[in-house]
Amino acid sequence: MDANREMTLFPTARLFTHEAMNTTFYLRICEADESTARDMARECCDHLDFLEARLSRFIEDSDVSRINRLQAGETLYINELTHQCLLAALDAYARTGGLFDITLGSRIEHRKSGDPGPIPPLVGQLTIHPDVPAVTCGAPGREIDLGGIGKGFALDQLHRLLTEWGAEGGLLTAGASSMLAFGPQAWPVELTGDRESARIALSNQSLSASGTAIQGSHIIHPGGETAMPATPCRRVWVTAPTATLAEIWSTALMLVEPGEIPGFIAGEEIPSAVHVHTDEGSVLLSCGPNQH
Repeated sequence: MDANREMTLFPTARLFTHEAMNTTFYLRICEADESTARDMARECCDHLDFLEARLSRFIEDSDVSRINRLQAGETLYINELTHQCLLAALDAYARTGGLFDITLGSRIEHRKSGDPGPIPPLVGQLTIHPDVPAVTCGAPGREIDLGGIGKGFALDQLHRLLTEWGAEGGLLTAGASSMLAFGPQAWPVELTGDRESARIALSNQSLSASGTAIQGSHIIHPGGETAMPATPCRRVWVTAPTATLAEIWSTALMLVEPGEIPGFIAGEEIPSAVHVHTDEGSVLLSCGPNQH
């Protein structure tokens, strides 16, 4: 996804960048007053650092790292935003039939490291309390990794902050994988495959891409004890009302055969649209949940 060259279409959009969550966030804020725009961006950047300090499993004292160290019977009280993110992930687990699973951290690390040894077993149990920001460990072994939801969740939080500031609109981007557009503008975005591309207009919605081109096959299928099934798609782009939902569904649909995606999402209010890029190099599918 490349929106950088579209900035010339929106000369009032002011661009700010910030490094967080192992990527670069681009904040394009439509605000006439430069000083106000800078204050908006500063608060957004501070909030990104706040979220990373709680959601990253690579930070020693983050909520997620402390959850991953829980022993049987222990309960940990966490930040309310961490709790909201975990509840969204739990809902996504149910909606995707278990394909979206944030507790596969040990398996994700195993694949990324190229370890030829046996796949870590899926053991352990964590309970996310629905009404209290707390997590209880029934048995150790599960490791949370929010790589398939964290950036989208962060974009939604920035959108909330900018709306409270009264920003006229904007385009918020987390690296090359997630975008959120708000306000009256429609932002042209290119979905680039190996041999084909498609252009969509992003307006008051979010877009997320998952794929194997940059990080390799890092999306893990929760099934299978002796082998990791390969992802059938090279890239999946999903548009949805929020960046959290777009990221969840782009991750989950990487694990669904392209021809089965329309039926898989039938009846769901989200995602709004799905575009799939296969090994043959084409944008094979463009459909919404009620267009199958």
